[in-house]
Amino acid sequence: MDRRNHTGVTEFIILGLSNGHDSQIILFISFLIVYLITITGNLIILTLITKDSRLHSPMYFFLANLSTVDLVCVSVTIPKMLDNFLSERKSISFFGCMLQMYCFQFLIVVECYILTAMAYDRYVAICHPLNYPLIMNRRFRVQLVAGCWFIGFINSVTEAACIGTLDFCGPNAVDHFFCDVPPLYKLSCSSVFAQEIVFLVVVSICGIMPLLLVVASYVCIISAILKIRTSEGRRRTFSTCASHLIVVTLYYVSGTYCYMRPYSMYALSEEVKLIAVIYSVINPMLNPIIYSLRNKEVIGAFKTLFLKQRFS
Repeated sequence: MDRRNHTGVTEFIILGLSNGHDSQIILFISFLIVYLITITGNLIILTLITKDSRLHSPMYFFLANLSTVDLVCVSVTIPKMLDNFLSERKSISFFGCMLQMYCFQFLIVVECYILTAMAYDRYVAICHPLNYPLIMNRRFRVQLVAGCWFIGFINSVTEAACIGTLDFCGPNAVDHFFCDVPPLYKLSCSSVFAQEIVFLVVVSICGIMPLLLVVASYVCIISAILKIRTSEGRRRTFSTCASHLIVVTLYYVSGTYCYMRPYSMYALSEEVKLIAVIYSVINPMLNPIIYSLRNKEVIGAFKTLFLKQRFS
C-alpha cells in the first residue's frame, strides 16, 4: 500500500448515524439489543442444525453457512459502532478501517452467493424432486459453498487493491457508520474514476449476476408451482421457499440501492446510511427469525432440544 496512505491519514473519524448525545445512548441500546438477538438467533440455528439429524439436509447445510456469515458480519461492524456511540472521539485506525472494509466486502458477497445457492437448491427440490438427492449430493454442496467463499475472497482482494492505490491526505471523516468502499472513495485525494469503474463491475458480477440467477430460479419454481393441480399442494410447495424469498428481497433491494450509484452521490444521501442498516445489521438479525417462524422442522428441532435440556 502506498506509504502516503500511512503518513497522510493515520485514522478515520466515523460520523455515524447521529451526533446528538441523547440519540447516541438510544442508538447504543438499540444496536446492542440487535447484536445480542443476532448472535443468539444464529447460534441457535447452528446448534439445531448440528445436533438434530432431521436438519442434516442440503437446505440446512446452506442455512448453516448463511448463519455463520451473519454472525461474523455483525461482529465486524456492530462492536465498533457500539464503542463509537459511547466515545467522544469516534475514531478508527487506518489499518482497522481497511480491515473492516475488507472483511465486510468479503462477507456480503459470500452471502449473495449463498442465497443464490439456496435458490438453486429450492429449484432442484421443486422442479426436479426425483433427482434432488443425486444432484444435491454432499460433494456438490461443499463445492457450491466453497465457490461462494472463494468469490467473496476474490471480491475483497479486488476492493483492497483498488483502495490500496489511493492517497488519503485529508479530510478523514467517513460519512457512514462503518468503513465501506464508497465513503472511502469519497475521501481520497486521488482520482477514483478507474476504481469506481472497477467497483461497479465487481458489484455487477458479485451482486447483479447472483440476483439474476435467483430470479431465474424463482421463475422456474413459480412455473412449476402453478402446474400443481390442488391449491393446498401449491400452498405447501410455495411455503418451502417463501422464507428464502423474503430474505433475498430484503437483502438485494437494500444492497442494490446503496451500491449501484456513483460514489459522488453517496455522501449526499442520508437515507443511504439508514438503508445500509437493513442489509448490514437488520437482515442478519431477521434471517434466523424468518427461517424459524416459517419452518416446522426448525421449530420442531428447537422444541426437541429445549425439552431435552429442560428434563435432562
